[in-house]
Amino acid sequence: MVFAHFFLRPAVAQLEVPLRLRLMHDVLGRFFQAVLFASLLTLASGLWMLGRVAKQVVQSGGKFEMPLAWTVMAVLGVVMVAIFMHIRFALFKRLGRAVAASEWAAGGAALAQIRTWVSINIGLGFLVVLVTLMRRTT
Repeated sequence: MVFAHFFLRPAVAQLEVPLRLRLMHDVLGRFFQAVLFASLLTLASGLWMLGRVAKQVVQSGGKFEMPLAWTVMAVLGVVMVAIFMHIRFALFKRLGRAVAASEWAAGGAALAQIRTWVSINIGLGFLVVLVTLMRRTT
């Protein structure tokens, strides 16, 4: 999303609104398919890894307590996926309806909301990276 947010969107800003909204809808539609797959795979693999570590600790006689950094990263990851689901299944659908109906003002509003939530998700992603880096230094 960094590419679309910081590079593609400014580049297509000079296009006429109908063309710009159609293009962004098509690009995001393709991209969101990959993001959906990646986000579900990330959640599943993260749960699997946590379960595996917990099982190993318990089987060796220990008590599993998830480190705070892991908890923070897991919670932020789930929040990011939830935000993406809202973007994909509510806001993107709204954008699609507006483009199909040639309601350019509504399409622009939907795209602006997508951009806002993408910005939030990018910020959360940087926070996850920061937590990861802080965890490695302690």
